[in-house]
Amino acid sequence: MTLDSSIFDNLRSELRRGSLILAVLAQLRSEQYGYTLRKALADHGMEIEESTLYPLLRRLETQGLLRSEWREEDKRNKRFYVLSTDGQEVLEQLLAEWRSLDSSLSEIVGGKEHATR
Repeated sequence: MTLDSSIFDNLRSELRRGSLILAVLAQLRSEQYGYTLRKALADHGMEIEESTLYPLLRRLETQGLLRSEWREEDKRNKRFYVLSTDGQEVLEQLLAEWRSLDSSLSEIVGGKEHATR
């Protein structure tokens, strides 16, 4: 039986979606604007399309997890983003949850000897 590649692509997208949120929040512990954020994520193997990033940033800001500010830099207006106090707290909670999930998945996928590495 040959697996339909769209099934894999959809499942991979679901897996990446939550990971991208965590990566964006972690990267925004220091202030960045959209382009530098996107580049920093890509440099770490977490590529994200602009059409995904900017709506995500707006949603996180609406939820109170980010603060943003328009500033002029290099004669261009740029919107800079950084974690809010609530965002820092949520990031720490999400990191703890991610570490717990990672540990559990390591045990499930690779056996207990994998989890102790």
